[in-house]
Amino acid sequence: MSGAGFLQVAAQLSLVMILIGMAVAFFRIAKGPSLADRVVALDMMTVTIISFCGVYAVVMDEPSLLDVAIVLALVGFLATVALARYAERRFERNGREQQHLKDREAEE
Repeated sequence: MSGAGFLQVAAQLSLVMILIGMAVAFFRIAKGPSLADRVVALDMMTVTIISFCGVYAVVMDEPSLLDVAIVLALVGFLATVALARYAERRFERNGREQQHLKDREAEE
């Protein structure tokens, strides 16, 4: 098997595995059950899309797709940080509400 043939087979197998990973991440986003699961699945889907761009750039010999992957990685990182901050504030708010209810019950 020549080098080009091996690269073609490896790229095809990589694309199939990436698509399977993307399907698993999409299932976890849809199914949940918690917000943390969905955030991790969204991050996983971002990473699989970035890897798809990288493999596709190698297969098609199109280096401009690597720029797309870099930008997507930066945006994905910012989205993950923003969602983590939202989840943390939501958790704190729910904890304060539960504490307030416990205090009310103790007063009665």
